[in-house]
Amino acid sequence: ALSLRSSLNSKFGILAEMRPSSGGVFEVTLNGSLIFSKKQLGSFPKDGEIVTFIEDVLKVI
Repeated sequence: ALSLRSSLNSKFGILAEMRPSSGGVFEVTLNGSLIFSKKQLGSFPKDGEIVTFIEDVLKVI
């Protein structure tokens, strides 16, 4: 999670907010929209996957 936070900051200038959770939840939202959910998919994101999701979202904005 910390390396993802660092990647988002360096690539997009995003200061990611990390919130503690329980039950193995790992979710990433962008502007209030859920873009990744470990709970729904059953696994953590692969390296670079969240960055790719954000790039895709930014292309359509």
